[in-house]
Amino acid sequence: MANIREIYQLGSPVIRNMAARVEDVSSPQIQTLIDDMIVTCKDSQGVGIAALQVNCSLAIVIIASEPSERYPSAPQMEPTALINPKIISHSHKMLKDWEGCLSLPGIRAQVPRYSEIEVAYTDRDGNEHKVIYSDFVARVFQHEYDHLIGKVFIDRVESTYDIVMEKEYQRILAQ
Repeated sequence: MANIREIYQLGSPVIRNMAARVEDVSSPQIQTLIDDMIVTCKDSQGVGIAALQVNCSLAIVIIASEPSERYPSAPQMEPTALINPKIISHSHKMLKDWEGCLSLPGIRAQVPRYSEIEVAYTDRDGNEHKVIYSDFVARVFQHEYDHLIGKVFIDRVESTYDIVMEKEYQRILAQ
């Protein structure tokens, strides 16, 4: 049975760690971690989570998109585990849009991201994949990938004026 894990916040050293490569995808510990990350992400109403956010410095991210109060225009996407992911290529076009993070609750920022990316990863069954993500899902993946390299979304803002508190973000969204 999967467990909801504590989500570590900015300031905790693990958030700035570099993720280590997963060597044995099929190990029970890795499979349990993936299950726990999925339920933790869903419980927190997130659209993605990285293993570092649950205090595990391994290269695993979950992307799990669905419309919510936080992301009303998010597409429906079943939770997907991406193990040892890497960005193979990306578009030249960048889009600036709002992001938040489970490790920085109450903060939103406009962050520039590539509009389209090609990603290689291993799934939880050990199968290799290459996929192209665009728009919202590309943004979510890049956000989670940043966690694997010790970055958080506010590291990517162009100006501190692009950072707002959640209450102000909700006001902006309602306009």
